[in-house]
Amino acid sequence: MLGCLECAARQSPMGDWNFADLWELAADEWPDAECLIHGPTRLTWREVDRRADGVAQYLLDAGLEHQQAVAQYLYNSPHYMESMFAAFKGAFTPVNTNYRYTAHELRYLWDNADAGAVVFHGSFADTIEAIRPELPKVLAWLWVDDSADGSGSCPDWAVSYEDVAGRDVPRVAPAWGRSGDDLNLLYTGGTTGMPKGVMWRQDDLVVILTASLGPGLADDGTIDQLRGTRPSPGLRYLPACPQMHGTGNFPGLSTLVAGGSIVTLEQRTYDPIEMLDTIERERVNAVSLVGDAFAKPLLRALDANPERWDLSSLVGITSSGVMWSKETKQGLLRHHPAMLLLDAFSSSEALGMGSSISGAGAEADTATFELTPNSMVIDDDNRPVAAGSGTVGRLAVGGRQPLGYYKDPEKSARTFLIIDGQRYSCPGDFAAVEADGKITLLGRGSVCINTGGEKVFPEEVEEAIKTFAGVADAVVVGVPDDKFGEAVTGVVEILDGSIVDERGLLSHVRATLAGYKTPKRIVFVDSIARAANGKVDYKRLKAEAIASLTS
Repeated sequence: MLGCLECAARQSPMGDWNFADLWELAADEWPDAECLIHGPTRLTWREVDRRADGVAQYLLDAGLEHQQAVAQYLYNSPHYMESMFAAFKGAFTPVNTNYRYTAHELRYLWDNADAGAVVFHGSFADTIEAIRPELPKVLAWLWVDDSADGSGSCPDWAVSYEDVAGRDVPRVAPAWGRSGDDLNLLYTGGTTGMPKGVMWRQDDLVVILTASLGPGLADDGTIDQLRGTRPSPGLRYLPACPQMHGTGNFPGLSTLVAGGSIVTLEQRTYDPIEMLDTIERERVNAVSLVGDAFAKPLLRALDANPERWDLSSLVGITSSGVMWSKETKQGLLRHHPAMLLLDAFSSSEALGMGSSISGAGAEADTATFELTPNSMVIDDDNRPVAAGSGTVGRLAVGGRQPLGYYKDPEKSARTFLIIDGQRYSCPGDFAAVEADGKITLLGRGSVCINTGGEKVFPEEVEEAIKTFAGVADAVVVGVPDDKFGEAVTGVVEILDGSIVDERGLLSHVRATLAGYKTPKRIVFVDSIARAANGKVDYKRLKAEAIASLTS
């Protein structure tokens, strides 16, 4: 069970940064600074460090093995990062858990990850109880009370997280030690297949994330060299998206490395009013969200209340995972011209493929990115695509990257390629390289539409549709067609109170894109129903479109 993780980790000769060591350093240097904030709950670094020790010691006493998985089955809350801290302290492996998964998906994930412990919010207890007998490798269930009045009842098969975290124990130092080879296991996917675990060495994550999201750390640096060199704690970060996804979680890892604090929203559904109130009240510096699905409601709230919020503390907003439009960026910058808007083009398997930064008066075009030094676009023969050639290729990123997918060597071999003696991660994102060297992102090949022999990437068409007045969200799918094989079809959600004319919308898209990319039909739906990470279930929406057009 553990050999797969440990042998994979030993393949990498990189440095030795470890999140537990770095976060313990922050607790030593700024013990009274706030670390985790959630409404009235405010925990200092000293408190979080002590509580994480209590949880880590409990997991050790429960019999978890070195690098065994500890799953976070939690909504956004202080318990999320605190339990990750505990896992890192014990040299266990944190595992994100999508709280939208069905019982079948949860059973698969925890079994596949070889989970030895699950930290869960009480509202998930019934779901767990139904599958618990089928998960014999789980040795510890830690229950987090999330009842409205704090009077929930812990199941008899679980232990209260607060009882464990509240114990006074010495700082944990596991007998097997800690190292940069210790892993963070990030599970991704689920709409086109069962979720797969991306194996990241902690050292690789530390170096990549601190370079892109905070104060960079040297490849060969040490804790002793870092000690006493930082004058003050880091920034305040608010994840508007779920911490169970990399977009919300990875910036949090970097924030805590710098001794900063994480502010989480109390409501479990996205409310832009709550977010803006929290940014103002807590003097938040950085926010992460997922594309227009989050940014458009935020802009509508600001437009409706232009003088209501003081956003002067906000340095920047980062979006990753889903493209957001130039028009939305322009609108947000009208309300706070001093901030920066970052489009970070990354995936769970490939961090730092490209980026796009917008400021007041210099808003970047939708889906246009600057390649990072380690990235390139490759053709079907794995050769670099020439700038301005018009050739569509796959994005590949070198440098520090995951070790592969946990217990899936075949999928790992297809994604992680050796090109000219160097290893690259190539998760399947397609792009064209423009004459100026910038890339235009087209989308994932797995949902590419073949219409009359022409390839159409849905995301490119979706972005054109979403710029039409009255459109709240859009997805593009291929519907079977006798003439073209597949007909490009738009599935569109309309803003409340708006009326969208299908003919006018199609004319708008045709003026932006080639004719073969323009949808043949538009299907209007009440809601696109994006997942919490901004992604969509193309299979489901395609079925809905077919049913609507054939009824």
